[in-house]
Amino acid sequence: MTVKEPEITIDKQEKSFFVPGFKAGGIACGVKKGRTRDLALIVSETPASVAGVFTQNRVKAAPLLLSMERIGGERCDAVIINSGNANACTGRRGMRDAKRMAESAAKALRCDPAHVLVASTGVIGEPLPVERITDGTPRLAARVRPTGWREAAEAIMTTDTFPKLACKEGKVGGVPVRLLGVAKGSGMIAPDMATMLAFIVTDAAIGSRPLQSVLHRAVQHTFNRITVDGETSTNDMVLLLANGAAGAMKVDDAALRAFAVMVEGLCEELASLIVRDGEGATKVVTIRVKGAKTEKDAEKAGKRIANSLLVKTAFFGEDVNWGRIMSALGSAGVEMDPERVALSLDGVPLVRAGKATGKESEAARVIKRDEMKLTVDLKAGKGEATVQTTDLTYDYVKINASYRS
Repeated sequence: MTVKEPEITIDKQEKSFFVPGFKAGGIACGVKKGRTRDLALIVSETPASVAGVFTQNRVKAAPLLLSMERIGGERCDAVIINSGNANACTGRRGMRDAKRMAESAAKALRCDPAHVLVASTGVIGEPLPVERITDGTPRLAARVRPTGWREAAEAIMTTDTFPKLACKEGKVGGVPVRLLGVAKGSGMIAPDMATMLAFIVTDAAIGSRPLQSVLHRAVQHTFNRITVDGETSTNDMVLLLANGAAGAMKVDDAALRAFAVMVEGLCEELASLIVRDGEGATKVVTIRVKGAKTEKDAEKAGKRIANSLLVKTAFFGEDVNWGRIMSALGSAGVEMDPERVALSLDGVPLVRAGKATGKESEAARVIKRDEMKLTVDLKAGKGEATVQTTDLTYDYVKINASYRS
């Protein structure tokens, strides 16, 4: 089946989304209905080092298992991604289909299938229409280009309402480098890798092992600190590819620190875009927990508040019900004295020493904003962490009640 392609248009901003030595693109191949893009390809013109972080869900999709196995080879020439079907819980056929995706890309690109990674996202439990993908792959391979990242970002979307891209420039080891990432995510977003796909490329000359260390830490501080609905999926992955096109560089501790700052900053941008596109969300809430005994306690407390359905619905209803926040905090399993806790919303004090401040009317004006910051001070130590979440709306229920229809 041949699906007619949407027109490709390039605006001035998109021309800035490129990294030397990488190409990308996306087409409609018929996995999803209509002319919607649903197949993406990322290609490195030279062998790239690769690192990956994957879902903590014990139920893992076939493409994820295949990519986890192949990433041990520390080389990646291409990544092929489909949306509309997760190829999860599909048994042996699912693994065969994931391998066929890689083989079709390798054939079109004339590379070794072992150096092609695979990702899928969409409905769980349905057989993958792999023939539509393999039929479309040669056409897609012919269309990839240095500035094709927006089409790739569109092709990996499911319930997303907009494509998610970010880029950064900086110096690593005295050499100018570029970093670019695309991501998808809107619902089923929770810590433990968050429910999402993200693909990051750089022209820095860094090997797979240091890449892995940098990526793992960046994910812990960004994608693992966002939540929309507390759900962790079967297909989550973040890949980081480095092709060295920027030229030889001195990769010492200082260079790796500079690179790590760039990677974490890029991941933070992509993570924030995912939260802002939360299914049905009308508000973005940044929860800063400080004064915890440890950073781990701060993160744990922040996530407990961020995932509380009662807290999230209170934000949607614009109800300054701080008791729900205190209740969630008390069940987080962290060391705290409730009579020392302080809460504030965009600087308006709600709770001091565990008691109401009497400023709810002032906070009621703040809670009507689209974005706000909730600050929680446990006054138990120096640990601090920030988590981002959304409200929970009627539209979230509508979207997920009819996801397969």
